[in-house]
Amino acid sequence: MSFDWNRRCRNNQPPCDELGPDDGIDPRILFRNEQPRSRNDRKNHQLAAQAARALQFALGGVCRDPLLQQLDVVSVEPAPDARRLRVIVHAPSDADSIDDVRARLERAHGVLRSAVAQAIRRRKAPELIFDVLPRAEPSS
Repeated sequence: MSFDWNRRCRNNQPPCDELGPDDGIDPRILFRNEQPRSRNDRKNHQLAAQAARALQFALGGVCRDPLLQQLDVVSVEPAPDARRLRVIVHAPSDADSIDDVRARLERAHGVLRSAVAQAIRRRKAPELIFDVLPRAEPSS
């Protein structure tokens, strides 16, 4: 048995003339027709639209903070996927500061996330990340 093993190891030459960069890679992996998941997945955008409607409703009525009731939801987008949603809101022009709006949104985070969870049909509610932008003044 050891004689056969030694003979096989001694004459171990590749079955081709020269080695290429893809030698040693499993062909099932190398030739797989797998396209990367696109960021513009239809289901993720459908979820974002449902979350935007739920957040607009929750900010307008469920939150009893008068400053949060003045916020407008500009957009909701997956960041980077549906487990986390980036919510962009416009603060009212008479708001004291953007940091105050962010602090109030952080306090109402649980209420807003539960409102989104009730509006969508998922096992887990997505995490919400808020970006507050100042509302642009209309130019005259």
